[in-house]
Amino acid sequence: MAMAPLSHIAQRLRRFGRDESGAALVELAIVLPITCLVFAVIVEGGRMLWSYQSAIAGVRDAARYVARIAPNDICDGTAAIGSYTAAVEDIVRNTIDGQALFPTGITIASVTPTLRCVSGSYRIDTVPVVRVSATLNITFPFADLLAFGGHTQSAITTSIADEHRIFGT
Repeated sequence: MAMAPLSHIAQRLRRFGRDESGAALVELAIVLPITCLVFAVIVEGGRMLWSYQSAIAGVRDAARYVARIAPNDICDGTAAIGSYTAAVEDIVRNTIDGQALFPTGITIASVTPTLRCVSGSYRIDTVPVVRVSATLNITFPFADLLAFGGHTQSAITTSIADEHRIFGT
């Protein structure tokens, strides 16, 4: 009589092993977390690229601003490009921060306008050119998750720059 319960249990285990009614649920439980992670990485990567493009636009706008505001005789020593540093930094910071609902992961370390006086056969003797450069710190949003895969870098530092000829006032 002791054999009957064991054969009954073995029969139920075999039937349970052949049953496929919950297979789709198990597959969903395996695939769903991976799919959600991939989706989140795509969204955050897109947001980061959007923020980086905003920083590039901010540097470009700041260089255009100085090119329009600075006097065209700035190379003669009558004015200094350093006086525009605060305005240039405000333009870049406002462009990158904007009205974001969530933090972007990009911070500005420094913004620097520099002047280069190019001599040559132009209508004027010396052509002033402004260069606005910004140093950015980019923090990866999923750096902790990527550390499991062997990726140890959680942030990078990069710089962007733009040049414009000063037309002045």
